[in-house]
Amino acid sequence: MKIAPSILSGDFAYFGEAVKQAEQGGADYIHVDVMDGHFVPNITIGPSTVSAIKKYTSLPLDVHLMITNPDQYIDRFIDAGADILTIHVEAPNHLHRSLRMIKDRNILSGIALNPATPLCTIDHILPDIDLLLIMTVNPGFGGQSFIPQMIEKISLAKAKIEDATNDIILQVDGGIHKGNIGQMAKLGVDVCVAGSAVYDSGDVKQAIDMLKYNSR
Repeated sequence: MKIAPSILSGDFAYFGEAVKQAEQGGADYIHVDVMDGHFVPNITIGPSTVSAIKKYTSLPLDVHLMITNPDQYIDRFIDAGADILTIHVEAPNHLHRSLRMIKDRNILSGIALNPATPLCTIDHILPDIDLLLIMTVNPGFGGQSFIPQMIEKISLAKAKIEDATNDIILQVDGGIHKGNIGQMAKLGVDVCVAGSAVYDSGDVKQAIDMLKYNSR
């Protein structure tokens, strides 16, 4: 199990320090949530902040775009240092074209699904996906509780990935903590995003260690 701490749960005034703590604590990716106040009811950061964060870590930047018009910003976030760029199936008008824009820049392309979005929406774009992100809360705010109905969705997503002809990373995001990460591992999840469970713990390294220990 790989752990991708969401730095938006860290101290906004010390993003660089939050990134360093995650890397030194054993994180595998740095997860960066980008929100525009339209697609989700919150506003966070832009490409310039991603560029600044990149200077503080050698870990892959896992950038999750929760924005209405991702096509307008794909190149800017890649130029800023994104190593993985995930867009929502619900956002762009032409999803296949958006994914090709990402893949043509030689980074990993990701697709995220909100809790109520069915898995069938990705059936015809699986060959263009490197990462599938199942949202296990409604996106927009940290600290929410895991939605139990997502257990079945994660299981179905894993089966769909195993039937695909290309390698796809299965990632979950929302309400992940030491008490349920073991179940995520049993379902075949490859990467768990954790925000509050890491940065609200008081000890980032200990929190990451505990998540990894409980995922075995």
